[in-house]
Amino acid sequence: MQPNTLLDAILDEAGVSHAGLAAHVNQAGRARGLALRYEHTAVARWLKGQRPRGQVPDLICEVLAARLHRTVTLDDIGLGVPGDPSAAHTTSLSGFVERATALWRSDEQQRPHILGAPAVTGTPAVMPVWEWENPPEDVDVSRGGRHRVTSADIEMLRAARTHYEQMYRKAGGIATRTRIVGFLNAEAAPLLRGSYTDATGRQLHRATGGLVAVAGICAYDSDAHGLAQRYFHQALRLAKASGDRGLGAYVIALLVNQSLFMREFRQAVAFAEAALRAAGKHITPALASDLYAMQAKAYAHLGDGTSALSCIRRAEQAAERIRRGYEPDETGYVQPGLVNVQVAEALLSLGELAAAGEHAAAAVDNPAHDRGRVHRLAMLSTIELRQGHADKAVATAVQMAEQARGMESQRLRDRLRAVREYLVRSGCAGTSEAAELIDGALRVPL
Repeated sequence: MQPNTLLDAILDEAGVSHAGLAAHVNQAGRARGLALRYEHTAVARWLKGQRPRGQVPDLICEVLAARLHRTVTLDDIGLGVPGDPSAAHTTSLSGFVERATALWRSDEQQRPHILGAPAVTGTPAVMPVWEWENPPEDVDVSRGGRHRVTSADIEMLRAARTHYEQMYRKAGGIATRTRIVGFLNAEAAPLLRGSYTDATGRQLHRATGGLVAVAGICAYDSDAHGLAQRYFHQALRLAKASGDRGLGAYVIALLVNQSLFMREFRQAVAFAEAALRAAGKHITPALASDLYAMQAKAYAHLGDGTSALSCIRRAEQAAERIRRGYEPDETGYVQPGLVNVQVAEALLSLGELAAAGEHAAAAVDNPAHDRGRVHRLAMLSTIELRQGHADKAVATAVQMAEQARGMESQRLRDRLRAVREYLVRSGCAGTSEAAELIDGALRVPL
């Protein structure tokens, strides 16, 4: 079940509490000869995605229409297509915008049913990728709204994406997410509902898609995986509306990374293949290298060494073709050494310790942004311990813990905990100092 953000948003607009809606629905039901006994708990279940039975969706529309003094349809309350998990994706572009902005609003208001929603699997997880790759395309994305969208507006969105990405790299996703979601609600939502030509609309949807992708990254970094997935799916739909295949492939790379984290390894392989296939000549060397490297990790976890090594070779070949200044802003995360640390992880899974160590050391020798450096040091420390080099591993772990200071990130905390566990299990001399340093970092609440 997916949370019903449209119903949540319209209840907020109407100023109706959960208990108030339940009471009004019961009263409207009595007028139709129905004996209903709903309470606030039922409304909470509807907001989590449960569909009300029988005539109740129509009663909800009736109650809200009377409150708002306008017609309210089943689509307006997120109950237009029963039992169809892909309904959110097959809707019109204007309908998609309403669903997307309703989610941003619910996220900004910290709705528990949004923050705690699990990630979907199976068909609902695959459909957005399939729909991005296949027809129909958006023939015309122009819109007639109240305010005209200008090139200055689009430049503001692009500048905001860069700003929040840098904030994420320095401070982590937990600290950044509230800021970027607030920006989406205050600035991006009114622009999407504004007035623009097809050409301007393409640029607007592309710029918004880049921002929404960063919001997804921040949600992923905050351990809100269902929410992150929904942001990634939104970014994919915005990429399709923009007509930019490269942006779509970048968003799929984010879904591949999340699939790896959730141990959906076959899905990770399939998504990476879809991005490489559908983006074709529009895929840049940086993005291709990352997709192949992540495929290598997935194959390694599946125990398919031959395919993993083949993907490693492709990742390395693509990395050699990267030319700074010829890449879009979104692929800036593919810095020198990133492919090395991805390959090191794949080789570690395959038991190739010596080769993994070489790649991890090469990754650390390359400059990286603050966040990337923590991941690289964590990987190197883990490999050094596995190789029996306890002194080196401890020194590397101390660097890692010091580098992570000031960042609010669940993913980095996972890294710190994993390295600490390896250190303590090894029982080697000197590991207690690094473990205590990590403990100190973990004691600070996020």
